[in-house]
Amino acid sequence: MTKITKLLIANRGEIAVRVMRTARQMGIATVAVYSEADKGAVHMTSADEAVCIGGAAPAESYLRVDAIIEAARATGADAIHPGYGFLAENPALSAACADAGIIFVGPSAEAIANMGDKAAAKRLMEAAGVPCVPGYDGADQTPATLLAKAKEIGFPIMIKATAGGGGRGMRLVNAEADFEAALSSAVSEAKSAFGDGTVLLERAIVNPRHVEIQIMADCHGNAIHLGERDCSVQRRHQKLIEEAPSPAVDASLRARMGEASVKAALAIGYEGAGTFEYLLDSDGQFYFMEMNTRLQVEHPVTEAVTGLDLVELQLRIAAGEALPLGQADVTISGHAVEVRLCAEDPDEGFMPQSGRLARWKPANNIRADHALRDGADIPPFYDSMIAKLIAHGSDRDAALRKLIAGLGETQALGVRTNQRFLADCLRHPVFAAGQATTAFIADQSAELMPDREDEDRAMAGLAGALMRAADGTSLAHGFAAPLGLARGERVFSPRIVAYGGGRCEIHDGGEVRSVRVTGRDRDSIQFEDGGRSRKAGLVLSGGVAWLHLDGRSRDFTDLTFAPEVTADAAGDGKVRASMNGTVVSVAVKAGDAVAKGQTMLVLEAMKMEHAHVAGADGTVAAVHVEPGAQVTAHAVLAEIEIQS
Repeated sequence: MTKITKLLIANRGEIAVRVMRTARQMGIATVAVYSEADKGAVHMTSADEAVCIGGAAPAESYLRVDAIIEAARATGADAIHPGYGFLAENPALSAACADAGIIFVGPSAEAIANMGDKAAAKRLMEAAGVPCVPGYDGADQTPATLLAKAKEIGFPIMIKATAGGGGRGMRLVNAEADFEAALSSAVSEAKSAFGDGTVLLERAIVNPRHVEIQIMADCHGNAIHLGERDCSVQRRHQKLIEEAPSPAVDASLRARMGEASVKAALAIGYEGAGTFEYLLDSDGQFYFMEMNTRLQVEHPVTEAVTGLDLVELQLRIAAGEALPLGQADVTISGHAVEVRLCAEDPDEGFMPQSGRLARWKPANNIRADHALRDGADIPPFYDSMIAKLIAHGSDRDAALRKLIAGLGETQALGVRTNQRFLADCLRHPVFAAGQATTAFIADQSAELMPDREDEDRAMAGLAGALMRAADGTSLAHGFAAPLGLARGERVFSPRIVAYGGGRCEIHDGGEVRSVRVTGRDRDSIQFEDGGRSRKAGLVLSGGVAWLHLDGRSRDFTDLTFAPEVTADAAGDGKVRASMNGTVVSVAVKAGDAVAKGQTMLVLEAMKMEHAHVAGADGTVAAVHVEPGAQVTAHAVLAEIEIQS
């Protein structure tokens, strides 16, 4: 048995801080690594030591095995924890640790390689007797062969990158006519993300649940499972809400899924924390999808219901200790639910967001895993998830109530997030009844994403009133000040009449609303509104007013003194970047004819690709970027000479 004295965390953000917390409790010193974009970040300043390992892009920093090993050597770290994402499931880091005599907190390079290749993993699981979805994982990757195999398996079908994860290189194909385009897209994305365009085919299980089993295995031949997690609520194959236990799994099914997973882990000689992911159909049949050879993002819900610290178990197993408990010692108590708070805009197709977080105030009554603070920068180079909020209750209803309340109290202002969308998902009758499948968001999109113009209008008026009423330099008594507050293309123009003493009237469309500010502290403004005493968060940052009220956050750009934009200024033929990001591909060149809506360039930000299209018919006058270029939001990428 080897003692770990200093641990380097080869990751960033909330997971780095999470691992440091347990290491510190165990008396283990910590080392952070950081990119140039993360200089001064919370995970960097939270460690005992920190080492810069390169540039902002992952390939220049967090994906550099050599830099991470060198950082461990330089600081005397005797162990490396990979977290999740980045190199967590890359056998190269595990192998490099072994060569350098450094403990890798995870399985062997061989185990990672075997389970990281979806085709190889499926064959291993079939040999271990784990139920698998019918499909094809052969070496012949010609489009003709893949199409023939797809027809044999039967549509609908899933195309999956064998080296993939996180939904990348994955496509659902409902009909033969769509197969060729979907295959080309999946292969292209897989090559870009993983450097390997190999795919496998699987029969698509219609509207399944996504249920996974957490296992722990040591080097002494012991393995246990810690129950299941339900991760069915997903968007673009990315999990958004996770819970334990699953509302669709009873004790008998839990035992069967757990037994199959433990048997498989022992069969492949696995060591460490691992997760077997399954599709569960409406008949209670489960099918192996993949194994994740690392700690999962959603591990806190398992910790909540078992009372175990999974990072501590990982560290003890890595140090050569035997598991401190057997299967009979594992108990499930209550229910836990987790949501992933992401910097993205649901109103704009979940476009990733980056920028500065003006205010961060998580609720006190729930667990919040994060690496945030007021003024924290959200870089465009990494995953969009910025925090995880977790609630535990005596039963599912209690956990949901607690999480909904905590999510509503949390203030994340300065960058748009999916906070409201998450709350609406949790409140939705289908989810509340425990009936959500992987089709939940798509099926309920109309209810989850309604037009909020009336709500935005009311919040814009209130934001204007609170800005005026809370301003120490009060306007003249009874003076009506017009405002121009914009959200997207909509501009709201309420008139605010100030009367002194913190009281204002909002005049908008013939309606009058009176509010009076009664107090304020660092994080909130107290005010009276229609006979009710209420509390709101308000932040003014960069000409934008951010209002948090009743669990809803909205931002409005102050255009009150901005020059009017004429119609001639619109449609200028310039294709501008919709966010900070990296140019993935350029599909046109100067002189090309383009049609309105045609894809001209593709940008990537926070692991998502976004096509930028021509706004009008015309001829490409200039292209200002090349693949690989880093661009900022609103930068001109290309120009079109518009046809008259």
